[in-house]
Amino acid sequence: MIARLARVRSQIDADLGVLFAAHDLSAANFAVLVTLARIGGDGRVSQRRLMDELGLTSGTISVRIDRLVEDGLVDRQADPESRRNTMITLTEHGREVIERLVPAHLANECRLLAALSGDEQRALASLLRKLLVEFEGSQPPPEAPLRLGLKLAPAHLAITLRESVGLPPVAALLVRSVEEDGPASAAGIRVGDLLLRAGARELRSIAALYASIEDAADAGRLNVTLLRGADEHRFAVELGDARTADGALAATAGRTARGEHTV
Repeated sequence: MIARLARVRSQIDADLGVLFAAHDLSAANFAVLVTLARIGGDGRVSQRRLMDELGLTSGTISVRIDRLVEDGLVDRQADPESRRNTMITLTEHGREVIERLVPAHLANECRLLAALSGDEQRALASLLRKLLVEFEGSQPPPEAPLRLGLKLAPAHLAITLRESVGLPPVAALLVRSVEEDGPASAAGIRVGDLLLRAGARELRSIAALYASIEDAADAGRLNVTLLRGADEHRFAVELGDARTADGALAATAGRTARGEHTV
């Protein structure tokens, strides 16, 4: 399956390369411009935030910004509030390029996916989004209330970590840290626990955990089954004010440093 996906990606990348080249852009620089337009609106975005959003090193983002500045697509200025930070803004020319290129990109995307029905395209987008979040990590937006007070390793890392110490592979979420005063700590969840189920859902992904939290919103209590050593345990986590948070917003990709999920 992975090999087939790689072949499909290679064909799509080649096709997109032609589209971007027609606008004197690379796919990498297009990603910077689109991200700036998405998170910056009409304002400035710090270079550090761009680096985090795109999952790049400081050196790589600097090189890309240098090229975009040379091409007149973005403007770089010192942050008046921090000498260590740099603020990036789309220029008028950069905004014009985005306004021309995005519709062409979307039309090209529709063409490339023409073999799939509308329902199939939506299903594919949902599954790819789910996988992307698992590999990049996730974190709640700054304004979201604390839900569980956990940092979790995704299932694919949990399997690797367990195998490295001679334990059988289990597709579940591994607890990497516990907020001292959080609901999970109060319930008795510990570092090293493997979260197997929450409510009626298997916890193979962070999306499943957020869905479980939403399921339990009215009750205000999340029933969690976990593996500690070789034994299963059940805990009830009080959700409290976290019931008011929007799970869809909280499950956004965060590109955390270690690919972890903050919940």
